[in-house]
Amino acid sequence: MATEITQEDEGKPVVRENDTLGRIVNVEHGTAYVDPDPSVTDTIMSKLGWSDETKRDETHPLADNSVVEVTSDEVRVESDL
Repeated sequence: MATEITQEDEGKPVVRENDTLGRIVNVEHGTAYVDPDPSVTDTIMSKLGWSDETKRDETHPLADNSVVEVTSDEVRVESDL
């Protein structure tokens, strides 16, 4: 079951284990768009569906099926990415 992301989640960090992958900058029609952290590796970006063809300075959609929990402070994604 997918966790719903709303506009109230804008500004929250996207976290995998203890690593911040980026920050949600926009939510449109239930899809969160993330500004990736510069420290995110190409491997993690690829696993999130953010291909090498996309630029790091652009926002990227966060797949609903990768979100495992939305808290008041952060959005957590699968740890096996």
